[in-house]
Amino acid sequence: MSEHIPLYGVEHDMILSKMGDLTIAYRVTLPEIFTLSNNDYVSLHQCWIKAIKILPVGTYLHKTDRFTQVPYRADFGAATSFLSHSSDRYFHERPYLEHSCRLMLTIPAQTRKQVNSLYSSLLRKHLVPAQTIDPAFLKSFEGVCSQFVRILSDTGMISCERLVENELVDLVNEYLILDSDGVRRDLDFSDGVRIGEKHCSMFSFASADELPGVCGPRITHEKYSTDTVKFSIGFVSPLGQLLGVDHLYQQFIRVEDNEAVIKELEKKKLRLRSLSAYSRDNAVAHDATDEYLREAVAEQRLCVRAHFHVLAWTKDADKVQEVRNACSAAMAAIDASPKLETVGAPQLYWAGIPGNAADLPVNESFLSFLEPAACFIATETGYRSSGGSFGIRLGDRQYGQPLLVDISDEPMANGVTTNRNKFILGPSGSGKSFFTNHLVRSYYEQGTHIVLVDVGHSYKGLCELLNGYYFTYSETKPICFNPFFGGVPDSEKKESIKTLLVALWKKDDERFTRSEYVALSNALQLYYEQPVAFRCFDSFYEFLQGDFASALHADAVKDKDFDLANFLYVLRPFYRGGEYDYLLNSRENLELLDERFIVFELDNIKDHPILLPVVTIIIMEVFLSKLRRLTGVRKMILIEEAWKAIMRDGMAEYIKYLYKTVRKYFGEAVVVTQDVEDLIASPIVKQAIINNSECKILLDQSRYENKFQVVQELLGLTEKEKTLVLSLNKANDSSRKYKEVFISLGGRVSKVYRVEVSPDEYLTYTTEEKEKLKVTRAASAQGSMEAGIKSLTI
Repeated sequence: MSEHIPLYGVEHDMILSKMGDLTIAYRVTLPEIFTLSNNDYVSLHQCWIKAIKILPVGTYLHKTDRFTQVPYRADFGAATSFLSHSSDRYFHERPYLEHSCRLMLTIPAQTRKQVNSLYSSLLRKHLVPAQTIDPAFLKSFEGVCSQFVRILSDTGMISCERLVENELVDLVNEYLILDSDGVRRDLDFSDGVRIGEKHCSMFSFASADELPGVCGPRITHEKYSTDTVKFSIGFVSPLGQLLGVDHLYQQFIRVEDNEAVIKELEKKKLRLRSLSAYSRDNAVAHDATDEYLREAVAEQRLCVRAHFHVLAWTKDADKVQEVRNACSAAMAAIDASPKLETVGAPQLYWAGIPGNAADLPVNESFLSFLEPAACFIATETGYRSSGGSFGIRLGDRQYGQPLLVDISDEPMANGVTTNRNKFILGPSGSGKSFFTNHLVRSYYEQGTHIVLVDVGHSYKGLCELLNGYYFTYSETKPICFNPFFGGVPDSEKKESIKTLLVALWKKDDERFTRSEYVALSNALQLYYEQPVAFRCFDSFYEFLQGDFASALHADAVKDKDFDLANFLYVLRPFYRGGEYDYLLNSRENLELLDERFIVFELDNIKDHPILLPVVTIIIMEVFLSKLRRLTGVRKMILIEEAWKAIMRDGMAEYIKYLYKTVRKYFGEAVVVTQDVEDLIASPIVKQAIINNSECKILLDQSRYENKFQVVQELLGLTEKEKTLVLSLNKANDSSRKYKEVFISLGGRVSKVYRVEVSPDEYLTYTTEEKEKLKVTRAASAQGSMEAGIKSLTI
């Protein structure tokens, strides 16, 4: 085998062929599919053109994109909970398309002539090294290649890493066997190409007749498009990430000598002119050649020779036709008419060996300008997981491949966002609460302390499964707190108590003066200096009636500056014997600091004019206590549909304070809503929440498609993000149960993911009444939520 392979060896991190060709190879990381805008595709196209233009005449750009179907392998040892293990079992062996991209730049030996189908090295029994290499030439070539990859990297969308000796050897071996297992396989060229047990089919673009009539940097992906918005993908994405079979997409571009090409075409034009009288075809060819020459000179076009082919394979002989049909359909998606290679397939496969691009037969390539040729370069890859170990498990849009997606830490570390706050918008039935369940459960399992304010019992099942604290209001057991409990509070807690007292005392439209603020500050200061048996609202109220009233009288404070009698009268319902005396005098659950999952269910008081705002403020204080006292621990507060409290004017400054402060304490605030009208009607929400939430999460917005511009302007979404949002759930896999979610990070990184979970997770998160009752009955019968869910999914 080594006698026939056209490669001499690997030296100085280069591949040296037996004909004296030098090749430098790179591992290329491309942008993810379904994440680029029209302008991004144009920028990438221009970037490839600029890079190729600096290559010396005769240089081959050989880019190979390998797509293989592999099963997802779950790490069962890493699962730490019942739901994590259930998710691993569900996704284990899930097939998806794995992509690797390698870029080779080859400079042929100076003595080498262009190869045709009669002069391929595959037809020669022995190859003898043609020449020695000048070290100065090596340095020069390396410099050009460095400039080439620098131009690509400057886009910020492509990264290149040079392959070293062992990696180059592995690259060649993997190509020869179309696998990475290292097992040598026979190469059979008697009928096309067959490699071991792999039956291969090759479709090529080797002449202008096989190319589409029109090409460009992008095409419209109809599956994700709407009547008003066109969804863009790369021009050859149907031959790459969207072709769901094992295959290679090979791209060859050779930089030609413009002067020599133009001189040759001028001669050809003269011959065609003289022969045009004998054939109309000659006249048409003459005009086409003349037009090509005119554009080449006028526009200063760079002439190149190009060849592209798809090499697909299967181990099952019965599926060869199925693979060919998939490839033909992919070619038809870009309006191409490719040729199924048979006799010429072995030579094209041979030329595809890394380092052997110069063996590409010239008659298997077509002359073109660089601009249209660059349209056939694959520019996208599949979704990638985040680099760290923290995140939420979501799936890619195509195959549902499980991905670890970090929407909190990694964006901040990379400078994409400046805070971890999140805003979630999704109409009823879009899967908003389902996704939020999945989010908080993932964060909880990674050590986060979570305080959740809910209306609608969406998190009861999850809270019970996680053994969290579930607070809900009822006549027999109402929610109660004690914001006054503990030692002398710090300034932040004092401010939260004052905010609470003002909310109890004043209406939204009532003015709160500076003198009243000072009086409340003094009252708290003096109260905590007094020895009190048990601190609660009752003891504070009694202090105001006694010692503080005397202090005000001694200081000659007038009623217009602070009306104590009015204050005590308005707050009387919260004192012993009053209608709400239970609310601020709790003697239970006084310390929630160590509780990691707390749900406050406000459904029964969501329209109560007094209880809802008061309870909401106290919940905020519970969370702020965690912020202040838990150092180095991630904290999250999530408010879902508690708009009656949040939209009050008196809460605006408090919410702004929370959103700006939470970042400093390794925390994040999340607000969830389902109505666009909530966004439009509330300047508080816009100023305090949206402007301070750099992670925006949207569920299905199809019902707002015709008025989405309002939402787009309010959330500050770009045109690319609008296109992504309106593509949600347009082409979901009907064989699987899931919905999609859009996530924008700082307006710079935007993607759509699947929210697909295991049956156990689904029953935990579901908000459908029938399914919730079914789970509740099973949990009651089995003695626990976990056992009940298991009994339903076995």
